[in-house]
Amino acid sequence: MPRALFIRHHLEDNPGLIGDAFRTRGYEIAIAMMDESSPTPSLDGVDVLVILGSKSAVYDPRVEEAWFGRELSLMGDAAANAIPILGICFGAQALCRFHGGAVEASGAPEIGWYDVEPIGDSPIVSGPWFEFHFDRCILPDVATPWARTSDAVQAFVVGRDVGVQFHPEVDEAQLRDWFEAGDEVPRELGSKEELLARTAHETPNARVRAATLVDIFLRHAFV
Repeated sequence: MPRALFIRHHLEDNPGLIGDAFRTRGYEIAIAMMDESSPTPSLDGVDVLVILGSKSAVYDPRVEEAWFGRELSLMGDAAANAIPILGICFGAQALCRFHGGAVEASGAPEIGWYDVEPIGDSPIVSGPWFEFHFDRCILPDVATPWARTSDAVQAFVVGRDVGVQFHPEVDEAQLRDWFEAGDEVPRELGSKEELLARTAHETPNARVRAATLVDIFLRHAFV
């Protein structure tokens, strides 16, 4: 059975809809924490690496010293062992940095359900996709953009790796866990109650889109 390792950075994060999609495609799911008090996980027996979101910034030197430097090294080990990476939100920003790009604070945070604009012959569907980010990627030359909004790159590929700025794993339960853990929404972007209600409405279709995204990633990574 192939194995997908999910890296999370907070206890309230989980593989969600993306994990469900991998399971239905025959993958065993493993979850490891990456933070200042956790050891670097092993990639032994891992076929796919999935890096989830984080409240931290990939450009914060304190975060890099505490644990993100080890995460970059883990990504290097994945590359050396031909293990493709799916990066989600912070994970996409980590991929951007790993491949020579940059990440900066965005002047327009995106929180909520957004349509994205596919670029060229991109296989990414327009959505809507759930967003919860305050930073954005400046892609390296080796990256091919797959989708964007007016404010940020939303999907890209580098070699076998795929990064998405949005959160395809999120359903109502995941969002509620984030809010219970203290995540805040800027007042101008709506209330928690509004976002939970919209997310409950979107979850059935988001599940289908998440499954499609996993298929896209697996076809791209193992073609």
